[in-house]
Amino acid sequence: MDNSVQIKCTKCKSPFRDRSRRLQNGFSGQCLCCEVVLFFEEDSHDSIKLAMRTARRVRRELRDIDGPR
Repeated sequence: MDNSVQIKCTKCKSPFRDRSRRLQNGFSGQCLCCEVVLFFEEDSHDSIKLAMRTARRVRRELRDIDGPR
């Protein structure tokens, strides 16, 4: 399973991908096209919230695949 999540830049609207493990509350990343810094917080833009929800779901699915240790 792919562990990357698509993120849509809030400024230039171009999509890019980042690992789901990194997309947590407090993370900041940079758009690859326009180089604007995106802050991943719960009260962020809708596209950022969607990426964070998707990352949470992907992390949960990856945990379920790995199973109990």
